[in-house]
Amino acid sequence: MKIHFIGIGGIGLSALAKFLHNDGHKISGSDIKQTEITNDLATNYDAKITIPHHPDAVEGVDRVIYSAAVRPNNPEYKRAKELGIELLSRKEALKFILGEKEVYAVGGAHGKSTTSAMLASLLPGTNALIGAISKEFGSNVRNFPNNKVVFEADESDESFLNSNPYLAIVTNVEPEHMEYYEYDEDRFYNAYRNFLSLAKVRVINAEDEFLSSLDMESIKLYPSKDLSDIEFVLVEGEPHTRFRLKDLGSFEVFGFGEHIALDAALAILAGLELGEDVETLRKNLLNYKGIKKRFDIVQNQEQMVVIDDYGHHPTEIRVTMGSLQNYKKLRDFHQLNVIWQPHKYSRTIDNLQGFVECFEGVDELVILPIWSAGELEVDIDLKGAFSRYKLLMADAVTKEDSVVKVIKDGKVIREYDKGLVTAFGAGDITYQIRGEA
Repeated sequence: MKIHFIGIGGIGLSALAKFLHNDGHKISGSDIKQTEITNDLATNYDAKITIPHHPDAVEGVDRVIYSAAVRPNNPEYKRAKELGIELLSRKEALKFILGEKEVYAVGGAHGKSTTSAMLASLLPGTNALIGAISKEFGSNVRNFPNNKVVFEADESDESFLNSNPYLAIVTNVEPEHMEYYEYDEDRFYNAYRNFLSLAKVRVINAEDEFLSSLDMESIKLYPSKDLSDIEFVLVEGEPHTRFRLKDLGSFEVFGFGEHIALDAALAILAGLELGEDVETLRKNLLNYKGIKKRFDIVQNQEQMVVIDDYGHHPTEIRVTMGSLQNYKKLRDFHQLNVIWQPHKYSRTIDNLQGFVECFEGVDELVILPIWSAGELEVDIDLKGAFSRYKLLMADAVTKEDSVVKVIKDGKVIREYDKGLVTAFGAGDITYQIRGEA
């Protein structure tokens, strides 16, 4: 089929496009701007990319799949409707993409991209469809000629209910994306309950408050009992975590933090349940190299390390801040400076107090304008809310010649050339901190 994707530059939709290309379909797509992702699709997947959206882009296609950000007034959406072309949301498209596959689905509020990528490393012969770039295989998609798929399952719009899970891992459950669930917590928790009930095999973090309350047969990880001897070490300057899991011996995995050990342990338990032997899993776990934008070391020098992290919720940021403090100590740095680009007005308002508290321990905090992700602007007094910090309100950052520069009103107001510098956010901060914006 000829399948067109509106919003193909997003990490989730681009993964589906690549996956369908590898299944033999002809893909095309559009987005509002050209990015690394759209360039990759054009170069490596023979995709015709239209920038920006244009009604002609849907001419002659059999099916249109659109991202959650696309509204009915989008010119391509409107034209496809006029032409009678089948229109599917990403959520709806999962049914036909995954319906015939043996799916190993990973869900949870935090850590699902990491756990998905780890599981893909543990099961090297499987397809993978995840919401981040695995550094091991340099993509968010991996293809093999079989029907087994490691899949990152998204709860933000209940699309994980369309993922046809054979095995389901859930890392933790915390109310998020509540605007979708109309601020109804029962509906939110029921979505997770339904997701797990779809799976034949369930692997859960049994110390999560909600997951521990479920009456479902599951493989249960009790982190405080099952994980021991957790140790953070540097291997060629890069962070690794060592830990013991139950009576299975010691494991080593890329990344820093107890949460990294927890994610790896869930993936290992899933691998065992799928018939892999423990020695193979121990070896394969070393193939995991982290994922792009999660504690992603983009500059590693003796005097200064720059890290890009996708964390955009207080819980994620707090956990990563703990890892940063450990890393700072091991590298013997004296400064930890953080640049934060808040993501979405709704999330910033709903979690403002959590955000205020999660940056504890930072030496200087730079706050950039909120990345709207299509939302209408709301006035939030971030300067007042974060007054407890040594604070810089800025317009942008960039990196030139190994120096991170903070920009306000077109002028450089701060330069960081030593210590540990970390950028948090799910917007274009990832390009700014790499000097690519």
